[in-house]
Amino acid sequence: MSPSAGVTRNTLRQQIADALRDEVLAGRLPPGREFTVKQIAEQYGVSATPVREALFDLSAQGLLASDQHRGFQVREFTVADYRAMAEARALVVEGLFRNPAERVAVRPEGLASIRRRAAEAVRAAKGGDLDVLIGYDLRFWRELGQFVLNPYIADFLTRLRVQAWVFAVHRLRRDGMDENVLWFGHEELVEAIARGDREQVHAEMCSYYAHALAWADRLEAREAEGGGEQNAEGGAEGNADGSAGPGSAVPPQSPQPPESPGHCA
Repeated sequence: MSPSAGVTRNTLRQQIADALRDEVLAGRLPPGREFTVKQIAEQYGVSATPVREALFDLSAQGLLASDQHRGFQVREFTVADYRAMAEARALVVEGLFRNPAERVAVRPEGLASIRRRAAEAVRAAKGGDLDVLIGYDLRFWRELGQFVLNPYIADFLTRLRVQAWVFAVHRLRRDGMDENVLWFGHEELVEAIARGDREQVHAEMCSYYAHALAWADRLEAREAEGGGEQNAEGGAEGNADGSAGPGSAVPPQSPQPPESPGHCA
């Protein structure tokens, strides 16, 4: 295979993965939806190889489940999964707080873009525009994650954020977003980071995770009342969960290591 052929295939593989991820995040490929490599290849008019690679990439990211005989399926995340996502992200962020001078490098030139993402995410959340909200929310947390010096941690936090959206999106499509339970702290969090105010960053993140876990509590209660039909629970996820699910907090750089803040949730 020529080098150009390899580049083309890899580019196509990424394009297909991105397109399918967008379909899942938009709720057009609901949890439990099954499909095969052949079906996707025919849909996009491409060969099976880049499709298979794209589907395995999405499986590795936890968005799809694969079965040797049945093909691929959009993963169905449970309330327990969602709670675990929130707790995992909170614990990782706490680790970043322990010595941010070594783990985080806030670049002032990057804050202008993040402020725009924050403003657009809040505007979309208040306006009930879920498609716009998802896009800006993911960009917001992804750009904040770029301040984290360890790329493996940043990637982990981003993946959990996407998975949290996969859990939330079909519920929000069905039941709508209730402004009373949305978290609109994006802008406050950015400004606290810009000021280097570690206590306020911690307070915003505690509010953020508390919203996520409170929503999980409500879902569990409704699930118990409704006989275990998880997808029938409504509950508009808050921005702390939907608009900004368990997020990748980025505490500002500081010359002095802070005391361990304890578990936000």
